[in-house]
Amino acid sequence: MTPNLTLTGIPGVRVGHWTHAQARTGCTAILLPPAGAVASASFLGPSPGTREGVLLAPEKKVERIHALLLTGGSAFGLAAASGVVRVLEERGVGHETPWARVPIVPAAVIYDLGVGRADVRPGDAEGEQAARAASSDPVPRGRVGAGTGATAGKYLGRGAVPGGLGSVLLERHGVRVGALAVVNPIGDVLDEQGGVLAGPGVGPGAAAFTPGDAENTTLVAVVTEHALSKAECRRLADAAQAALSRVIHPSHTFWDGDSAFMVSTGALPAADPLLLGALVQEAVCAAVRDAVRCSAEFRGGEGTSRHP
Repeated sequence: MTPNLTLTGIPGVRVGHWTHAQARTGCTAILLPPAGAVASASFLGPSPGTREGVLLAPEKKVERIHALLLTGGSAFGLAAASGVVRVLEERGVGHETPWARVPIVPAAVIYDLGVGRADVRPGDAEGEQAARAASSDPVPRGRVGAGTGATAGKYLGRGAVPGGLGSVLLERHGVRVGALAVVNPIGDVLDEQGGVLAGPGVGPGAAAFTPGDAENTTLVAVVTEHALSKAECRRLADAAQAALSRVIHPSHTFWDGDSAFMVSTGALPAADPLLLGALVQEAVCAAVRDAVRCSAEFRGGEGTSRHP
């Protein structure tokens, strides 16, 4: 039996997509164990689009979330989180309050409105479909779900290539980390040797071009079974952001709004923090490269997407 080397290789984690291939947009629901999971996040860049992002700060009271939604559609796409909430409520999953269980579903968006049809974007019904499709099967990757309209290498104003959605599972010395990335940066994506895997590869400044605000974002969700506090999740979310600078060049520009979520299901004891931090960063880099490699080979203008 082939091992599941994607995010759903973490027990209790399920992933589902809704994809509109013609409009080039979609959303991805990541469902966590019913009891929830400890989580925090790091948001960098001037224009992140998020829901429940403030709740994930270490000093906020609620520690556990029940799902994540990553979506296209810019701010319109945040509505898809309501569909995920509805599915979880039906299943009796949520934060216990005196009158109801309230599912906690943070969400983050990419801007893909200019890639396909701007009038088609994920909403409540599409989020529900993604949640109902969620399974523990290996994650479908490439131009699917939230990665359908994701592109990379946009700093020239032409030659953008598919960024897509990628996912990996890494394990070392009994410590395991899964990651899922939606790759929509303005910069190039780099391979393991530092060469250009996707994008023009000439670097900014080769032509006079001012990128559009809020059109470039990479989203990352990292999950481990090892116990972490909310503050520790935040530190590892920062480490995930740092990893983006190793695999995207330039990263974290004035036109990116990157979001990194770190989640701990707590099913296993705490791991060596140095090893865990290294695996988080390696998993993020690998998931970003996997997204590009799993997207169909594309050549447009001067952009290239290479698949060793």
